[in-house]
Amino acid sequence: MERKKYDIAIIGAGPGGYVAAIKAAQEGKKVCLIDKGHLGGTCLNVGCIPTKTLLANASVMQKIMHAEQYGIFVKEVSFDYEKMKMRKDNVVEKIRKSLEGLLLSNGIEIARGLAEFLSPKEIKVKGEHNLLIQADDIIIATGSEPLDIPAFPCDHKKICNSTSILEITSLPKTLAIIGGGYIGCEFASLFSELGVRVIILEALDSIVMAQGPSISESLTAAFKKRKIDVQTGVFVEGIEDVPEGLHVRLKGKPAVYCDMALVAVGRKISSDKLGLEKAGVRVGEKGAIPVNEKMETNVPGIYAIGDVTGQFMLAHVASHQGIVAAAQAIGQDARMHYNAVPAVIFTMPEIATVGMTYEMAVQEGYDAAVGKFPFQALGKSAAAIETEGFAQVIVDRKTGQILGAQVVGHEASTLIAEMGLAIANELTVECIADTIHAHPTVAEAWLEAALLANDTPIHFPPKIKKR
Repeated sequence: MERKKYDIAIIGAGPGGYVAAIKAAQEGKKVCLIDKGHLGGTCLNVGCIPTKTLLANASVMQKIMHAEQYGIFVKEVSFDYEKMKMRKDNVVEKIRKSLEGLLLSNGIEIARGLAEFLSPKEIKVKGEHNLLIQADDIIIATGSEPLDIPAFPCDHKKICNSTSILEITSLPKTLAIIGGGYIGCEFASLFSELGVRVIILEALDSIVMAQGPSISESLTAAFKKRKIDVQTGVFVEGIEDVPEGLHVRLKGKPAVYCDMALVAVGRKISSDKLGLEKAGVRVGEKGAIPVNEKMETNVPGIYAIGDVTGQFMLAHVASHQGIVAAAQAIGQDARMHYNAVPAVIFTMPEIATVGMTYEMAVQEGYDAAVGKFPFQALGKSAAAIETEGFAQVIVDRKTGQILGAQVVGHEASTLIAEMGLAIANELTVECIADTIHAHPTVAEAWLEAALLANDTPIHFPPKIKKR
């Protein structure tokens, strides 16, 4: 087995690992990037990019189906889901090839195979490449995978997870989605827009509960408007394959019948096959690797980033953690902060959040105010017939500091960037109110929300002040 020596070895080529590799390589370090699968990790291959490609297809379909509202008449609309799936595959393959070229242009060596620690400074790679790698510093970025439930394991034909459902080439008539978190809700939006009858089965009292009551209530209403059957407070006991499809058994409630089921109940951290005990790396609850703000594990010279840390399991967080870990490994001082992490759910309508919800702010002891502006009152939204949703800011009444922001509606994923910048830089609501926003734009919603939080609305009825 060939031996190789590197300054930095990175296990996992997802959005955390490859970003860390580029950062280190650009500082003149000899870097090896190890992965058992395709470059780009979950995000590129079976997560962010393929799902958003399919959702883009559904968005076009949605516009066509509602074209009459714009005075445009379209006859005999149809689609070929297999061709939609092929477009998704082509997009992924194109980006994957571009990523490989980017890594090679930075002088990064790619090792393809399973990685296992032999010691704190040595890794064995077994697969397409068989190597013994020695490195001064090692970054673990092995990510996560869909969680499988023993009571109803996926057969990846009728019972799918978020990975295998991306490979279907024909649509079911009825789809039951077990789990009403962001993954389940994104797939609910996708398939309902393509004519599938969707049933969401969520054990908690509401869907997307982590995003707060206002978001959950708004999305539930939007889903019901789109004929998505949202059932909360239900516990799935099992799924049986029957001649007419699938029989989903619910505890204490009538069973649900469907053609296909999607299990979207969360993700499992991928750390169990790394041989971490040989490196002395401590592993916490559910396989998560504890790290400090410098992304350091308990072993000097070994870092962990991304989903494997169990913190904010989002691709963009992994990328930022990768930059911090690589900076530390090359002798620079960098630290993570999580006060302004944006999160986006690409449902229809889109959802985006950053910072605290109102409930979180109150729990933290703030005297919080909410400025909430509906898109119905926004000129650009009315012109585009995109009036569903709202933008709201959470403000500390005492200091005016913006604590959080949430937005539901068209282009929420783009809109949240302004509030991310504001919160990261500890700006006040006056900073937003004093910023000239272009008209007519959807971004004006932040200006109006800021004015509402200050009780000085312009394009919204005022509160009557007591004399």
